Amino acid sequence: MTPAPSSCRLSRLVDRLDRVNEWTGRVVAWLGLILTLTVFGVVALRYGLSDSNQWLSESITYWFALLFMLGMGYTYRHDGHVRVDVLSRNARPKTRAWIEIIGVIVLLWPVCLFIGISSLEYVGNSWAMREGSPEPGGIPLLYLLKTLLIVMPALLFWQGLVELLRHVAVLRNEQPTEPEHGSIKEGM
Repeated sequence: MTPAPSSCRLSRLVDRLDRVNEWTGRVVAWLGLILTLTVFGVVALRYGLSDSNQWLSESITYWFALLFMLGMGYTYRHDGHVRVDVLSRNARPKTRAWIEIIGVIVLLWPVCLFIGISSLEYVGNSWAMREGSPEPGGIPLLYLLKTLLIVMPALLFWQGLVELLRHVAVLRNEQPTEPEHGSIKEGM
Protein backbone atom coordinates (compact mmCIF):
# COMPACT_ATOMS: atom_id res chain seq x y z
CA MET A 1 0.00 0.00 0.00
CA THR A 2 1.48 3.35 -1.05
CA PRO A 3 1.16 6.15 1.49
CA ALA A 4 -0.92 9.15 0.52
CA PRO A 5 0.93 12.40 -0.25
CA SER A 6 -0.41 14.01 2.94
CA SER A 7 1.13 11.23 5.04
CA CYS A 8 4.48 11.78 3.30
CA ARG A 9 4.26 15.32 4.62
CA LEU A 10 3.81 13.86 8.09
CA SER A 11 7.04 11.86 7.75
CA ARG A 12 8.92 14.95 6.58
CA LEU A 13 7.49 16.92 9.52
CA VAL A 14 8.55 14.19 11.97
CA ASP A 15 12.06 14.19 10.48
CA ARG A 16 12.33 17.98 10.80
CA LEU A 17 11.00 18.11 14.35
CA ASP A 18 13.26 15.23 15.33
CA ARG A 19 16.35 17.30 14.55
CA VAL A 20 15.87 19.54 17.61
CA ASN A 21 16.72 16.90 20.21
CA GLU A 22 19.22 15.21 17.90
CA TRP A 23 21.19 18.45 17.58
CA THR A 24 20.78 19.28 21.28
CA GLY A 25 21.99 15.82 22.29
CA ARG A 26 25.03 15.94 20.05
CA VAL A 27 26.05 19.35 21.40
CA VAL A 28 25.37 18.36 25.00
CA ALA A 29 27.39 15.16 24.62
CA TRP A 30 30.54 17.29 24.64
CA LEU A 31 29.65 18.34 28.17
CA GLY A 32 30.64 14.83 29.26
CA LEU A 33 34.20 15.58 28.25
CA ILE A 34 34.10 19.00 29.93
CA LEU A 35 32.65 17.39 33.08
CA THR A 36 35.39 14.75 33.12
CA LEU A 37 38.15 17.33 32.65
CA THR A 38 36.66 19.55 35.35
CA VAL A 39 36.49 16.68 37.85
CA PHE A 40 40.09 15.79 36.98
CA GLY A 41 41.10 19.43 37.52
CA VAL A 42 39.37 19.64 40.90
CA VAL A 43 40.97 16.39 42.07
CA ALA A 44 44.40 17.42 40.77
CA LEU A 45 44.09 20.82 42.43
CA ARG A 46 42.89 19.31 45.70
CA TYR A 47 45.27 16.38 46.06
CA GLY A 48 48.17 17.46 43.87
CA LEU A 49 48.46 21.05 45.02
CA SER A 50 46.49 20.95 48.30
CA ASP A 51 44.33 23.79 47.02
CA SER A 52 40.70 24.22 46.01
CA ASN A 53 38.57 26.52 43.93
CA GLN A 54 34.88 26.94 44.84
CA TRP A 55 33.88 28.10 41.36
CA LEU A 56 35.53 25.11 39.72
CA SER A 57 34.02 22.70 42.26
CA GLU A 58 30.52 24.11 41.73
CA SER A 59 30.91 23.98 37.98
CA ILE A 60 30.82 20.17 38.25
CA THR A 61 27.18 20.43 39.37
CA TYR A 62 26.42 22.80 36.50
CA TRP A 63 28.03 20.58 33.86
CA PHE A 64 26.29 17.48 35.20
CA ALA A 65 22.89 19.22 35.34
CA LEU A 66 23.30 20.51 31.79
CA LEU A 67 24.36 17.09 30.52
CA PHE A 68 21.58 15.22 32.30
CA MET A 69 18.66 17.61 31.82
CA LEU A 70 19.37 18.76 28.28
CA GLY A 71 20.16 15.21 27.21
CA MET A 72 16.81 13.72 28.29
CA GLY A 73 15.02 14.44 25.00
CA TYR A 74 17.92 12.94 23.05
CA THR A 75 17.92 9.87 25.28
CA TYR A 76 14.19 9.43 24.75
CA ARG A 77 14.66 9.88 21.00
CA HIS A 78 17.19 7.05 20.92
CA ASP A 79 15.18 4.80 23.25
CA GLY A 80 17.94 4.96 25.85
CA HIS A 81 15.63 5.42 28.81
CA VAL A 82 14.42 2.70 31.13
CA ARG A 83 11.25 1.07 29.85
CA VAL A 84 9.13 -1.90 30.66
CA ASP A 85 7.86 -3.39 27.42
CA VAL A 86 5.53 -5.93 28.96
CA LEU A 87 2.59 -4.71 26.88
CA SER A 88 4.34 -4.02 23.61
CA ARG A 89 7.20 -6.51 23.45
CA ASN A 90 5.40 -9.03 21.21
CA ALA A 91 2.76 -6.69 19.81
CA ARG A 92 2.25 -5.94 16.12
CA PRO A 93 3.60 -2.57 14.92
CA LYS A 94 0.18 -0.89 14.90
CA THR A 95 -0.66 -2.14 18.39
CA ARG A 96 2.76 -0.97 19.59
CA ALA A 97 2.10 2.42 17.95
CA TRP A 98 -1.18 2.76 19.89
CA ILE A 99 0.54 1.84 23.16
CA GLU A 100 3.25 4.45 22.52
CA ILE A 101 0.69 7.14 21.61
CA ILE A 102 -1.32 6.46 24.76
CA GLY A 103 1.89 6.46 26.83
CA VAL A 104 2.88 9.87 25.50
CA ILE A 105 -0.56 11.39 26.09
CA VAL A 106 -1.35 9.76 29.44
CA LEU A 107 2.09 9.51 31.05
CA LEU A 108 4.82 11.61 29.43
CA TRP A 109 2.98 14.84 28.69
CA PRO A 110 1.26 15.14 32.09
CA VAL A 111 4.58 14.60 33.87
CA CYS A 112 6.30 17.18 31.64
CA LEU A 113 3.50 19.68 32.22
CA PHE A 114 3.55 19.07 35.96
CA ILE A 115 7.32 19.58 36.22
CA GLY A 116 7.29 22.64 33.96
CA ILE A 117 4.29 24.37 35.52
CA SER A 118 5.26 23.60 39.11
CA SER A 119 8.75 24.97 38.44
CA LEU A 120 7.64 28.31 36.97
CA GLU A 121 7.32 30.21 40.26
CA TYR A 122 10.49 28.66 41.68
CA VAL A 123 12.51 29.58 38.60
CA GLY A 124 10.83 32.99 38.33
CA ASN A 125 11.77 33.87 41.91
CA SER A 126 15.33 32.79 41.25
CA TRP A 127 15.48 35.01 38.15
CA ALA A 128 13.89 37.95 40.00
CA MET A 129 16.70 37.98 42.55
CA ARG A 130 19.39 36.87 40.07
CA GLU A 131 20.16 34.09 42.52
CA GLY A 132 23.76 33.04 42.78
CA SER A 133 25.77 30.59 44.79
CA PRO A 134 25.38 30.74 48.56
CA GLU A 135 29.09 29.94 48.85
CA PRO A 136 31.77 32.65 48.74
CA GLY A 137 33.59 32.46 45.42
CA GLY A 138 30.84 30.32 43.92
CA ILE A 139 29.15 30.67 40.53
CA PRO A 140 26.76 33.65 40.47
CA LEU A 141 24.40 32.06 37.91
CA LEU A 142 22.24 29.69 39.94
CA TYR A 143 19.11 31.16 38.34
CA LEU A 144 20.32 29.94 34.93
CA LEU A 145 20.86 26.44 36.32
CA LYS A 146 17.35 26.42 37.79
CA THR A 147 15.96 27.38 34.37
CA LEU A 148 16.74 23.81 33.31
CA LEU A 149 13.67 22.82 35.34
CA ILE A 150 11.60 24.39 32.57
CA VAL A 151 13.83 23.60 29.59
CA MET A 152 14.11 19.87 30.37
CA PRO A 153 10.37 19.11 30.39
CA ALA A 154 9.96 21.28 27.28
CA LEU A 155 12.52 19.17 25.40
CA LEU A 156 10.87 15.96 26.62
CA PHE A 157 7.43 17.27 25.67
CA TRP A 158 8.79 18.15 22.21
CA GLN A 159 10.24 14.69 21.73
CA GLY A 160 6.95 13.23 22.93
CA LEU A 161 5.25 15.16 20.13
CA VAL A 162 7.76 13.78 17.64
CA GLU A 163 7.23 10.22 18.87
CA LEU A 164 3.46 10.64 18.81
CA LEU A 165 3.59 11.87 15.20
CA ARG A 166 6.02 9.06 14.31
CA HIS A 167 3.53 6.49 15.62
CA VAL A 168 0.59 8.21 13.91
CA ALA A 169 2.57 7.83 10.69
CA VAL A 170 2.93 4.11 11.43
CA LEU A 171 -0.84 3.88 11.89
CA ARG A 172 -1.23 5.57 8.50
CA ASN A 173 1.00 2.91 6.90
CA GLU A 174 3.92 5.25 6.52
CA GLN A 175 7.38 4.58 7.85
CA PRO A 176 9.12 7.76 9.02
CA THR A 177 12.84 7.66 9.63
CA GLU A 178 13.57 5.80 12.83
CA PRO A 179 16.47 6.89 14.99
CA GLU A 180 19.03 4.22 15.72
CA HIS A 181 18.13 3.01 19.20
CA GLY A 182 20.65 2.45 21.92
CA SER A 183 23.69 3.98 20.24
CA ILE A 184 24.89 6.93 18.25
CA LYS A 185 25.61 6.29 14.61
CA GLU A 186 29.22 6.93 13.73
CA GLY A 187 30.04 9.54 11.16
CA MET A 188 27.01 11.78 11.63
